Amino acid sequence: MRTLTPSLLTREAFAPFGNVIEVHPDNTQLAINYGRTTRHHAVAEVATSGPDDRAILSIFRSEPVSLPFQLQVMERHPRGSQAFMPLSGAPYLVVVAPAGDFDAAGLRAFLASGSQGVNYHAGTWHHYSLAMERTSDFLVADRDGPGNNCDEINLEPHVMLALGEH
Repeated sequence: MRTLTPSLLTREAFAPFGNVIEVHPDNTQLAINYGRTTRHHAVAEVATSGPDDRAILSIFRSEPVSLPFQLQVMERHPRGSQAFMPLSGAPYLVVVAPAGDFDAAGLRAFLASGSQGVNYHAGTWHHYSLAMERTSDFLVADRDGPGNNCDEINLEPHVMLALGEH
């Protein structure tokens, strides 16, 4: 069984899969509300593909996993992007693979801080949310509309997710 070790989530490393949502000096920043607020503008785009689609916000509550954790399934959303922003302040794990025909050789894992969100590009393969330390809530922005927007595949063989030795 293959073991996958997460690396720290950075904009550069995650770029092929989507956007990292975070306060960052490279963001377009706008002073609003009479200078009392800095808006980090358009840090990600909610993508939809059909005329009857709409962008929605949901809250996902995820139970924590213990490492090592056996990855058994991956999913993708071909009709729109999907963004996760942690609300609980706890770190979590992100597992992705490039869009297109699934190839386990392209699997990547990232450790996200409790202040970093991710926005998966439409079609990017990803694992469901993997909370770590405690039950965690995520604000999720994604597409709602007609047609199937979730493809799942079983990982055979399964892949083990484990922290590396540092």
